[in-house]
Amino acid sequence: MAAKHPLSKEPVLSLRGISKNFGAVQALTDVDMDIFAGEVVAIVGDNGAGKSTLVKILAGVHGPDAGTIVFDGRRVTIPTPAAARALGLAIVFQDLSLCDNLDVVSNLFLGREVGDFTLNEEEMEKHSWTLLRQLSAKIPSVRIAVASLSGGQRQTVAIARSLIGDPQVVILDEPTAALGVAQTAEVLNLIENLRERGLGVVLISHNMADVQAVADRVVVLRLGRNNGDFRIPDVSYEEIISAITGATDNAVTRRASAHESHEDSNS
Repeated sequence: MAAKHPLSKEPVLSLRGISKNFGAVQALTDVDMDIFAGEVVAIVGDNGAGKSTLVKILAGVHGPDAGTIVFDGRRVTIPTPAAARALGLAIVFQDLSLCDNLDVVSNLFLGREVGDFTLNEEEMEKHSWTLLRQLSAKIPSVRIAVASLSGGQRQTVAIARSLIGDPQVVILDEPTAALGVAQTAEVLNLIENLRERGLGVVLISHNMADVQAVADRVVVLRLGRNNGDFRIPDVSYEEIISAITGATDNAVTRRASAHESHEDSNS
């Protein structure tokens, strides 16, 4: 079932026939994907499905062996992480790459400090608060050390940092991993704020509840290939699991079938 996006005609990011191998291992084979402005697309798949390789290609860490990348209507190459950022692609990896000993402002502007010969601390602090307010972020102070923040707040800082440079697409790698319920809800709200700002958001996640809560579409990778592109309102949890595993008969679908049979017998 191919998904159609109702809001915009042309994708901001389009991948066609992306393939990548590492020696004898074929990590990706002919992968296609479109990302539109103002939508959240979840990429899901089992371990080894190719999700990390695809993200690293978009991040400029790996180059594809075959295929084309079209960004904002023109064909591009992404040879380095700096090229990805310059293009308008922001990636927040799972490790966040934050400096615990620095405060929020210093983390946001690390490598992008404002000022010629001396740092303009006042301007950076003002811009930090502007970014965090736009995300409705719950950070007590921009001068607090990142080490003292919660997991959800640290994720917030990493996402806010990705917005410096005004990207068009933000890629989030397992942003709710190891977070509690309240912190997960906080991060999902941030993702919705990114969508409302008109950004294309790519969400890499193993958490199907998060995917169904915040994504507009879900793209399934299986063994390095496309195995489904669904609109969230049109697909069930069981169908997503079946696409991930490649089987229509598994524990999840059997449980759902048994539940339906039980309801039918009671009706």
